Amino acid sequence: MSPTVDDLRNDIRTAVGRFERPESTAFTKETLAAVCEAVGYDIDTDRLPPKPQMRAGILREIGELDDDDPEQTQGAFRKAQLEAVAAALDDE
Repeated sequence: MSPTVDDLRNDIRTAVGRFERPESTAFTKETLAAVCEAVGYDIDTDRLPPKPQMRAGILREIGELDDDDPEQTQGAFRKAQLEAVAAALDDE
């Protein structure tokens, strides 16, 4: 059985040193910043960029997007994207 979106989010959270969440929630800016750091996407940690920018940067760094255009990632990660992020973090 494949993991649920919630399972994938929690796997990603724990892979970057964040806490699992018992309820279904999207990533916070702080969690996205931790994922950015883990995959090598450089951001200004004094003033975190918008979530779409961080999502696009993460996906670019793991080879899912050609650039970090936030217009491509206005909504939360899709399941396939979460699977790709989780796989990239497992490889780290």
